[in-house]
Amino acid sequence: MQLVRNIIFDLGGVILDMDFKRTEAAFINLGIANFGELFAYAQASSLFRDYETGAIDDQGFVVALQKMAGGHISAQQVTDAWNALRARFSAERIGLIKKLQQQYRLFLFSNTNAIHLEAIRRIYTGAFSNELDHLFEKAYYSHLINLRKPDLPAFEYVIRDSGVNPAETLFIDDYLVNVEGAKAAGLQAIFLEPGKTLLDLKWEN
Repeated sequence: MQLVRNIIFDLGGVILDMDFKRTEAAFINLGIANFGELFAYAQASSLFRDYETGAIDDQGFVVALQKMAGGHISAQQVTDAWNALRARFSAERIGLIKKLQQQYRLFLFSNTNAIHLEAIRRIYTGAFSNELDHLFEKAYYSHLINLRKPDLPAFEYVIRDSGVNPAETLFIDDYLVNVEGAKAAGLQAIFLEPGKTLLDLKWEN
């Protein structure tokens, strides 16, 4: 690995543990039997892509899921099911990131959405008594920048806005397709394989 001066982290699966099977089960219980197929990352439906890039707002997303369920569920039931993924932060990983702040410029780049981000920020603040974004020089959320991984323009936006040299910047993600997208943008990149965490990586520069 070349010299690294900057690190861009993914959020879910890298810093944050989430169980999407719980969300899938919650929506199946609400009557959307094919939710898993709709949400599959490699072939995400336009609804989820649009929500992650801010093309539709919270209300439009919730109404669309209500219609998928036959119109018999409330907006609150949709929100509760969407947030059923039991997000959890590891104190050890947060501690590691705080140590890395002393040596690197740190950034966050996450494919996410407004409902999840609100819940995740609340969980983090409840656990650590400060704000999630304070861990990073800047956090980039797909629905706020209207771009998402693994698309090349998304990585180019983050590189340009942060002012980092991509050759000196490490990107870490738990989806291989995102890692490939980062490499195409000139970033160094690590695929965090299933069962591995940030604590398993070697941090000597």
